[in-house]
Amino acid sequence: MQNMNKVFELAQLGRYTLSNHLVMAPMTRSRAQQDGTPGELSAEYYAQRASVGLIITEGAQPSDDGQGYLTTPGIYTDAHIQGWKKTIDAVHAKGGHIFIQLMHAGRMSHPDNTPHHRLGVAPSAIPPKTGMFTATGMQDIPTPKALTIEEIKQIIQDFKHAAKSAIQAGADGIEIHGANAYLIQQFLAPSANTRTDEYGGSIENRARFAIEVATAIAEEIGADRTGIRLSPGTNLWGIDEGKEGPELYRYLVKELNTLGLVYVHVMHQGNEELLSDIRNLWTQTLIVNRPNHPREKIGHDLKSGLADLEAYGQMVLANPDFIERLKVNAPMNEADRMTFFGGTEKGYTDYPMLSQT
Repeated sequence: MQNMNKVFELAQLGRYTLSNHLVMAPMTRSRAQQDGTPGELSAEYYAQRASVGLIITEGAQPSDDGQGYLTTPGIYTDAHIQGWKKTIDAVHAKGGHIFIQLMHAGRMSHPDNTPHHRLGVAPSAIPPKTGMFTATGMQDIPTPKALTIEEIKQIIQDFKHAAKSAIQAGADGIEIHGANAYLIQQFLAPSANTRTDEYGGSIENRARFAIEVATAIAEEIGADRTGIRLSPGTNLWGIDEGKEGPELYRYLVKELNTLGLVYVHVMHQGNEELLSDIRNLWTQTLIVNRPNHPREKIGHDLKSGLADLEAYGQMVLANPDFIERLKVNAPMNEADRMTFFGGTEKGYTDYPMLSQT
């Protein structure tokens, strides 16, 4: 419990005062309606967890092209805005804060999963060499379409429109998904980006798309409502950032810092030296998410000064009263992996509260 002193104190995040230093990490749940509008249980699910300082939602696609998986939510139509408004209002009614994550899947997509049934798009026509679950079962992901310069510029506008839509829905801000092998990280990785124009080759060129997306969104909704998630060293689905990877992230974080974004959210893959360098380069809020971080180490990065906020995924997913359980040192529910993606209220809104046990 010695790490817990700072955990429950108020935290400042840009214009917002959070009730504590803990964050609900974004987690795909695949329970939206077929048109991408958040499902009926979405408001209940997020409102149950509103006692964490900040909720970052599951990834919401900014366009038809941005969808990767079945029944993920969007944030680019009037129906999406109205659907998200119900969820956001429910979180705010509980005193919580919520950012919508904007996620463009890029090549991590299948035509059967998107509204227009087109090939996925990517920096280069290189498939991830993995499968994708569709309504008819697992299928190989086809080779994506390489984006033209004009199409890249349109995607930046799509991100900008989605961010504006999120604010119209009442969100406190947005998080750009630049991690986990999706479109922005595909631009960062030489294994997925073999372009020879201004978006490929050098570190500066491969970072350009991420910086332009962040710049456009910050100009649209304000830098103090714009965060970004990064996962340096992730090697999912054919992503390899190569020997220059750490230096690329040092450059990227330094450039993003000049924009004054409200936070960088690092999904940490184990390079402690790089994480320390990011801490030194980044002058705003740093959120650190360590996958499978043990409960007894909650608050450790806050205490050391490495992080300003700590993000947790499965423990918050399985424990709607995560904060209360920490405060009284109560046992945690175990997450049911079989119900992570798709389905009903089972494994979504039916995890028991302490008061029910």
